[in-house]
Amino acid sequence: MTTDLINDATQKLSPFKKLTAEQNKLVNTILRFTKKHIKQDYPAIFTVYGDAGTGKSVVLAHLFNEIQVAARTDKTSALYGTTNYFVVNHPEILKVYKEIAGNLPHLYKKDFTRPTSLINQLDKRSATVDLIVIDEAHLLLSRADPYNNFTYQNQLVELIKRAKIVILVFDPYQVLRTKTFWTTQQLEQITHQYSHEDYHLTHQFRVNASDELLEWFNHFTDDGKILPFPQNARQNYDFRIFDDAEKMRQEIVKRNNEVGLSRILSTTGYPSTLDGGKHYITEGKFKMPWDQYNYTSKPWAEIPKTINEVGSIYTCQGFDLNYTGIILSPPISQIPGTNRLQIDPEKFTDIEAFKKRKDLFTLKQLNQAKKRLFMNMINVLFKRGVYGTYIYAHDPLLRQTLYQNYLELIEKK
Repeated sequence: MTTDLINDATQKLSPFKKLTAEQNKLVNTILRFTKKHIKQDYPAIFTVYGDAGTGKSVVLAHLFNEIQVAARTDKTSALYGTTNYFVVNHPEILKVYKEIAGNLPHLYKKDFTRPTSLINQLDKRSATVDLIVIDEAHLLLSRADPYNNFTYQNQLVELIKRAKIVILVFDPYQVLRTKTFWTTQQLEQITHQYSHEDYHLTHQFRVNASDELLEWFNHFTDDGKILPFPQNARQNYDFRIFDDAEKMRQEIVKRNNEVGLSRILSTTGYPSTLDGGKHYITEGKFKMPWDQYNYTSKPWAEIPKTINEVGSIYTCQGFDLNYTGIILSPPISQIPGTNRLQIDPEKFTDIEAFKKRKDLFTLKQLNQAKKRLFMNMINVLFKRGVYGTYIYAHDPLLRQTLYQNYLELIEKK
């Protein structure tokens, strides 16, 4: 069992964490791009593409620290005296960045904010800024959201209007809601209007699983295929399939007691059954409430009592977990007589995630988009567990198929 673990998200995103040669080269490339365009030929946009776990946020943390050090201390730098902001449309991740800023001399908590807050703040002063770094750009709103005080049509467009340089990271497989719906093509229709550079990160840093198991995850979520598990699925990685959700929970509790940062996660699809004010998920003897709104400054998974909650995309996206127990909820099932998956949008219970968008979809297109978003949710969950991933499926046929494939894998060993 691994013991030298770092469970604090601030340490994982620290600007002092050692970068790989590729990451360090990328930071320097973006700095050169920024200095080239900050005085002329702007707006200019640098986009970093990469799947979950490829180190996008680590690169941004290092980059922004270097930018702010230059802006606040280096009179010889083209960045000296510039006004720069770091935005992320995810409250749990924002907490981590603000905590990091509180411990570093040239990063201020006010440098980190939500995109709507920055846009509205700049509008009040009729102001612009020099540079904006955007983490998790796939979470930017691509439609108005008056409920959250965003009255324009597209957050990326509005941020570009207010900055000389925009640096962003993007993963189309982490788009999760219709109001933040993006494709790479839609993104580039905006970013490629301006001076721009793109870069693709491909090396998986988070999940210690074999490339073949990661490919299995990708075929499951991208193609809807149930393939046999690769022979090395459990090589240096704790991969398991369960036919009992409660037994899976018990194993996750054991891992949490051993190394911490181990949680049960699930996708949408459990009807609201309020009990004591909480929305519960029930699977046989398994009964746990969904994650509660986190009012603390700590990320959800770092709060000890959340071992007794089921995490969602809203609390785990962007974060590492040591071990995950994933419940594949009622909307996903196996098509009888095939090794293919089907998604039933009628069983979605996260209504906010799947609202209609007449500006983008016909009704038929909306249903296809909903299915893609649901698979993206599963992809996000599959890419959380650093040392182990456990899976349980609600659908009896899918559960039987996955479990039988798992038993065959074990027997071959």
